Amino acid sequence: MADYDNRAMRGMTGRAEAGAAYDAGLRTFMQGVYSHMMIGLGVTGLVAYAVSHTPALMQVLFGTPLSWVVIFAPLAVVIFLSARIEQMSASTATVTFYVYSALVGLSLSAIFLMYPVGDIVRVLFITAASFGALSLYGYTTNRDLSGWGSFLFMGLIGIILASVVNIFLGSPALEFAVSIVGVLVFAGLTAYDTQRLKELYFVVGHTGETAAKVSIMGALSLYLDFINLFLFLLQLLGNREE
Repeated sequence: MADYDNRAMRGMTGRAEAGAAYDAGLRTFMQGVYSHMMIGLGVTGLVAYAVSHTPALMQVLFGTPLSWVVIFAPLAVVIFLSARIEQMSASTATVTFYVYSALVGLSLSAIFLMYPVGDIVRVLFITAASFGALSLYGYTTNRDLSGWGSFLFMGLIGIILASVVNIFLGSPALEFAVSIVGVLVFAGLTAYDTQRLKELYFVVGHTGETAAKVSIMGALSLYLDFINLFLFLLQLLGNREE
């Protein structure tokens, strides 16, 4: 009987140690994801602010055909990163992500011409608080959010199509509706992507080349959620300057 109790105790201890190791590894993995995301957002913000306060550069970027490069270069880089991540080293993927963040900063520099700095800062804090709460929910909830994926994807496609249509219509009502749906979709994606990253950790762990590349792609997903949530909230809450 005593031997049985000892074996049971060792089994419980082993499971507790395995659980503690898993939790510690998961925290390390998610800290890496959030660190990359925050650095990317920092690069974006610094580039956007610096460029917006350099009138000569703004004229070159947005007053010439180079504006098309500024608009489409981030899209080209993110497609390249997503398609080639398997063939890249983790260090190359990291550099590519930060280059992408800088290019997004170039394109976002125009918002300083469209909105007062006070509105941008205010919405940035609102976005940060909302993103933090939503990501925490995705990290801690026991509810399976995988069923959200198809609905969020359909919502994302709807946003893209409606935005393209509104380029030609110029409807304030449609723009408002798209902004509302955009906030809801990217709020959902923040929680969904966070939980998905936890599940990926179970597959790849927190060490090794594969885990490092998954960390970068996870940072990219959350970065995009944050940026889009910020832009849609800015459209709703900011006072656009004519």
